[in-house]
Amino acid sequence: MDGILIVDKPQGMTSHDVVDFVRKRFGFKKVGHAGTLDPMATGVLVILIGKYTKSSGQVMSRDKEYDATMVLGATSDTLDAWGRLTPRGKPARFTNEEIGTAFKRFLGDIEQFPPMYSAVKFKGRKLYELARRGISVTPSPRKVSIKKLEISKIALPEISFRLTCSKGTYVRQLSADIGESLGCGAYLSRLRRLASGDFTIDRAMGFEKLKGLEKSELEKRLVFL
Repeated sequence: MDGILIVDKPQGMTSHDVVDFVRKRFGFKKVGHAGTLDPMATGVLVILIGKYTKSSGQVMSRDKEYDATMVLGATSDTLDAWGRLTPRGKPARFTNEEIGTAFKRFLGDIEQFPPMYSAVKFKGRKLYELARRGISVTPSPRKVSIKKLEISKIALPEISFRLTCSKGTYVRQLSADIGESLGCGAYLSRLRRLASGDFTIDRAMGFEKLKGLEKSELEKRLVFL
């Protein structure tokens, strides 16, 4: 059986957890995914089955769309709400215009430093391995493209927004960078992937439903490039 399964990843699971479940539950030999979602994040996770595991690069190269919420006034060692939070001295009190101006600075082609808690490698070691040992390094910045960045709600200290971005963009890092530009720090409190290329959330299967499927039913839910 070969194809692509679009899963709505639940919070608390890693992308590998979902891959491992699909492999064991349905007895597949080859299963992979195209684009990691952090355990805190939910939404579109593209699962590749059989010969489609060879298409990972092609699928991952497509733009991603997210709906997210950030919190001003504190930083996080993991850049999200699941990390160790450190309050910042400056209160998160800004006008909507000031916030809008800060967001506009990050629209377009930008350079972004990968977060320390990420799988990006530095001299052969994954950054999160170094971070867990208390080692801080400065990896090379990467060019990414923020193609759409729109604020949907401001209820300070929270700001909700939607974005469309190129592959390799870390929304955690984007939130932290916006917080730094405002001078008060920020961390990501919610992240939901709405689309990975043409694979959208309305086509995704919830994980609870996936657990109850038979293999013959799963085959009917596969899509193809």
